[in-house]
Parts: sequence; C-alpha cells; structure tokens
Amino acid sequence: MDKKLNFNFKLPLRYHIIFWLGYFIFNVIRFGSLNDDYWYSVKSNLLVEFPLNIIITYFTIYYLIPKYILKKKYIQFFFYFTSSLTLFYFLKTGLTYFLVTKNIWPEEEGIRKAFTFNHIVEVTIGYIYVVTFVSAIKLTYDWINEKRRNEELKKIQLQTELNFLKNQIQPHFFFNTLNNLYALVIAKSDTAPDVVLKLSEIMQYVLYEAKEAKVNMLKSLNYTMNYLDLEKIRYGDKVKSSIDIKGNIDNIDIPPLLFLPFIENCFKHGTQNNNDIIVEIYFEITGNFVYFTVENTFDNQNITPTNHGIGIQNVKRRLQLLYPGNFMLKNEIKENKYIVNLKIPVE
Repeated sequence: MDKKLNFNFKLPLRYHIIFWLGYFIFNVIRFGSLNDDYWYSVKSNLLVEFPLNIIITYFTIYYLIPKYILKKKYIQFFFYFTSSLTLFYFLKTGLTYFLVTKNIWPEEEGIRKAFTFNHIVEVTIGYIYVVTFVSAIKLTYDWINEKRRNEELKKIQLQTELNFLKNQIQPHFFFNTLNNLYALVIAKSDTAPDVVLKLSEIMQYVLYEAKEAKVNMLKSLNYTMNYLDLEKIRYGDKVKSSIDIKGNIDNIDIPPLLFLPFIENCFKHGTQNNNDIIVEIYFEITGNFVYFTVENTFDNQNITPTNHGIGIQNVKRRLQLLYPGNFMLKNEIKENKYIVNLKIPVE
C-alpha cells in the first residue's frame, strides 16, 4: 500500500488566535495593574500595542528571518529589523498620543515625554521581547516538525528499500525453481507435474501473503517445507531433511522470505557430488527471540561455500534494516557440515 505523505506543518489559525488572545489578556492585566487604570490598558493594547505587535512579529518571522537570516544575510536583516523598530516606535508614539492619551507614558511616574532615550529603549525592548518570544516558539515548532519530517522520510526510505529487497528475492527464487523444472521436462521426468503443483502453492505465498511486513511463522514454515519437497522431487532419495521446532510458534510473526536463502544455499553447496544431501533445520523460541539454525553436508575439500549470492546478501541487508544492532548471524564449518545460526527478536 502506497503511503501518502503530508508535510504541511503550518500552525493552524486557531493556535495563532489563542496565543494572541492570551497575550492581550496578559498585557491588559499587567499594564492595568501598574497604575490601576484597566480602561486605559484595554484601549492602549487594543488600539496600539496589540495590532503593532502582531504586524512587526509576523513581518519578522515570516519575511525577514526567511529572507535574510536563513540565507545568512545578517547585515541586511539587522538593517531592516532596526528600520522596522524605528518605524513602529513612531507609530506607537503617534497612535498613543492621538487615540489613547496625551501622556504617552503613563506607566511611569509623572508626565514623560516621547523621543527621550528611556522611552525609546522601553518601547524598543518591548517589541524585541515579543518578537523574540514568538520567534522562539515558531523556530521550535519548525525544528520539531522538520525532525518529524526527516524521521518520516527515513522511515519511507527504509520501507522502500525493504520492499525492494523482498521483491528482489521473489524472481531470484522463481528463476532457480523454473530452471529445475526445465531440467525435469527435458529429462521427461514423471515428477514435473508435482513440481508445478508445489511451485503454484509457493507462488501463492510469495505473490500474496509475502507482501505483508510480517507473516505468521507457521505459514513461513509451511512454505519452507514446500520448498524442501520441491528439492526432494528433484533429487529423489538423495535428500534427507528434518525440521525441529521448540517453543510455541502460533503467535510469532516474522519478516517473510527470511529463511529461504539459507535453505537454498544448502542445495547449492550440497549437490556437487553424488553423496546424500542432509539438511537439518532447527527453530527455537526462547524469551523474545527466534533462533534459527540450518546445517547441511558438503565436501569441504572440493568446495568453499560463499555468501556472495543475491539471496544471502539480500537477507543480511534486510536484517540490518529491520533489526539494527539487535540480531546475530554467523556461519561456520565443522568437519563436513556448513552451519548457519540466526537470532532475531520477535514482537
């Protein structure tokens, strides 16, 4: 199933409204309590402070910062930001004088005049405080969402690679099996129809059930046994195989097509002479882990098993993606046996 990505991280309008409404109420109470004149505080904030703060804040975070800070044009940003502070100082002073009170700084004792150093500093710091506070919120919100976006892209990339690896193993398997079927047909073997039937059962599993991220382990074992039956049809009584299971596998889910390449390897390296092909498979469920072991006979004097086929390299990469740092895969040679041990966590 294709996943539709949605990276629209714009803050909903209701959150802007909630923030500025809270800011307005806070300022009304704060300035009203300074000189015990809440009506003045309402007029001052509603007619002057509130709209000017909104304008300079959004102008800074949605225009100046993206256009200059993010492009490392710091001098231009400083120039335009300073110019905007100057402009807003004049606007605040004028609007306060004409719309609110002739005493443009009633919060201070006595009558204070505009354009003095202290008044300029007071107004400027007020605007810088609001812009800085809102910018910090905006940048934090953007950082969180950018991090979430990167994690989502990483997850999609991981899933894409996993799907590619899983799909890669399907034609690899069918190619090998069809080659076997071709050889049986050429030899006019009576077992060819049985191969077709077994192959059709496996195709149903690979094409449909194996599309899922996880499959029930019991189904995976049935698939493994069908594959062993195919090889027995091909090689006859030469194949001696066994599967030993310890623990309850009913509720265990594992990645599909995970064990097959190792079992294919048994026949790849165990058919170089006329000796019997002995394949022993062990599954054990212990705690939160599945232990898988497969042993096969081979002539270690005439053949050196390698792991450079598509299947084995495919499984190694899938394990690295699925269980980074939380799986164990090793192989070893003991006398005339080639042994693979795999340990994976289960959910």
